[in-house]
Amino acid sequence: MENESYIRHNCDHYAGYRYDDLEHRKYGEQEVDVCIVGMGAAGGVLAYELSKAGLDVVGIEAGPFWDPQTDFASDELHAYSLNWQDTRLSTGNDPLKFGPNNSGRGVGGGTTHFTGVFYRFHRSDFRVKSTDGVGEDWPISYEDLEPYYDKIENDIKVSGPKHFPWGPFNGPYPYPEREPISAWAQVFREGCEILGIRSSVPPLAILSAPFDGRPPCTNRGFCNEGCKPNAKFSTLIHHVPKAIEEGAEVITDSMVTRILVDDNGKVSGVEFNHDGDYYQQKAKVVIVSAFTVETPRLLLNSACAQYPEGLANSSGLVGKYIMPHSGHDIFAKFDEELRLYKGTPVLACTQDFYESDPDRGFARGYTLNAHGNRPVAMAKVLANDVGYWGKDLREVMLNFNFYAQITMVGEVLPRKENQVTLSDQKDEYGLPRPKVTFSYGENDNKMIEHGVEKANQILKARGGEPAFVAPDTGHLLGGCRMGDDPTNSVVNEFCQSHDIPNLFICGASVFTTSAGVNPTETIMAIAARTADYIADRGKKGEF
Repeated sequence: MENESYIRHNCDHYAGYRYDDLEHRKYGEQEVDVCIVGMGAAGGVLAYELSKAGLDVVGIEAGPFWDPQTDFASDELHAYSLNWQDTRLSTGNDPLKFGPNNSGRGVGGGTTHFTGVFYRFHRSDFRVKSTDGVGEDWPISYEDLEPYYDKIENDIKVSGPKHFPWGPFNGPYPYPEREPISAWAQVFREGCEILGIRSSVPPLAILSAPFDGRPPCTNRGFCNEGCKPNAKFSTLIHHVPKAIEEGAEVITDSMVTRILVDDNGKVSGVEFNHDGDYYQQKAKVVIVSAFTVETPRLLLNSACAQYPEGLANSSGLVGKYIMPHSGHDIFAKFDEELRLYKGTPVLACTQDFYESDPDRGFARGYTLNAHGNRPVAMAKVLANDVGYWGKDLREVMLNFNFYAQITMVGEVLPRKENQVTLSDQKDEYGLPRPKVTFSYGENDNKMIEHGVEKANQILKARGGEPAFVAPDTGHLLGGCRMGDDPTNSVVNEFCQSHDIPNLFICGASVFTTSAGVNPTETIMAIAARTADYIADRGKKGEF
C-alpha cells in the first residue's frame, strides 16, 4: 500500500445501515481543519458540531464502524467484542478492572454498551473545594453547561420522569419516562418508600416513543450488549452519521500512535497505524477524545524535543488524578421471582444521599441505581469478586431469578498518586503499555461503607435477605484535569491545552472531580461547549 490510503467511511451510515466506500488519498497530502482522536461520546458530538459549523473534520477510531444489525447480538459473550481488550497493567491497593464497564472500542465508544442512564451534574459538583473543602473546583459552573445539557437532551430525546426530585433540573424531559418498570426496580422503589427515601425513574438516553426513524424501547434488556433495534442512543447511530452527512470523514480500525509537532511547537497532525502500515493525517487542530487511559498514554508517548515530558504536560499532571466511581453491587435474595435479566438495566434510582452531610463522617455522596444483570455476568462477578465457586456458585445461580441488585455510583476524590503512566512493556504497535495505579482514600472507603449499608436497608425493607456485595468500579475519569491555573491543570475551561493552543483534550479525561453520578451526559455537554469554542475561533482564523 505504498503511500496509498486507508478505509474512510465517507458516505451514509445511519440508523444501523452501513455503506462502505473506499477513498484513496495520498499519504499526508491533505490538511484538514480538525482531526479528532476517538469517536465515542465526546468525539461523536465534536465531529457533528464542528462539521455542521463548516469545518473540515476527520475522526480516527481504533476500532471498527459497527453495524447494529449485523454486529450486535442479544448474547453476553458476543458483546465482549465491543470492549477495549488491549492489555493494561493495573496496580495499587485497589487495582482497577478493565473491560466492559470502562471503555469501548469502535465508533460510538462506550455509548454502544452503556446503560443509557443520563444524569446531569448538580451545582455543588463544580465547587467541591469551596463547599466541602476537598478535591478541587472546576473552572466552569453548572450554569456554563446548562444550555448544553438542554441541547443534548433535546437532540437525542432523553426520556425521563415529569419531576426528577434532585439537582437544579427537575424536568420535564423531552420524552416521557419509560414504562413499565421492571419487577426488581419496583422492589427498589417500594423499599425506598417504606424507609422514607425518595426514588424515581431515571432519565434515560433510550426512546420511549419513535424518533428520527428509530423505534421506542421494547425492554429487551440488552443495552450493555449493544442495542440491535437502535432504541438506545449512541453516537454510532446519531452524531457520527449526521457528521458524515455534513462532510466529516471517519477512519476506522486505525490506532493513533503519536501526535505530531511542528518546528514552532504547535501540533500539526497525527500518526496512525492501519493494518500494519503507518500514515499521517495533517490538521490545524487536534482533539484527543480517547478513554481516560488512552488519552494520557498518547500524550506521554508523543514526547519530542520541544516537549520531552510529553505533550500538554508542563504541569506534570498528564495522567494524574484519575478517578473511577465506586461501583459496588449489592445483592439480596427474595421469595418472589424478580428476573434481573428483564428490562432496561436501570429503571429506578435515588439521589437522596448525593450531597454532603457532615453527620455521615465523609464528604460528598452517591447515587443508588436499581440495576439489572445477566446470568454470565453475575456468575463472573460471584467467582472473581465474591469468591463463590463450585457448589456454592451453582446454588446461587440456580436461584438467579430471585435476586435483586442495587449498584452504587459513589464519588471518588481526586488524588495525585492515582495515575496513568507508561510501562516498560510494549504492545503490538511498539507503544508502551499503560500502567494504571489506583487506591481508594479514607473518604472513599467511608462512603462505600455507607452506600452499601443504605442499599441493604432498602432491600431488607422490601423483604429481601442480604446476600453478598461485589466490589466494583466504573466510569474512569480524570488524567488531564481542567482548570484555570496552568501549574495545576492540563486544559482550560474549553478543553484547550495550556501549553499548545491548537491541541485540545475533550472527554472524561478533563474531569476535575468525579461527582456521584453517571458521567456520559456531562462528557457530551462539555464536548458541545468545546465545539462552539473551536468553531468560533476557527471562523476567525485563529488556528
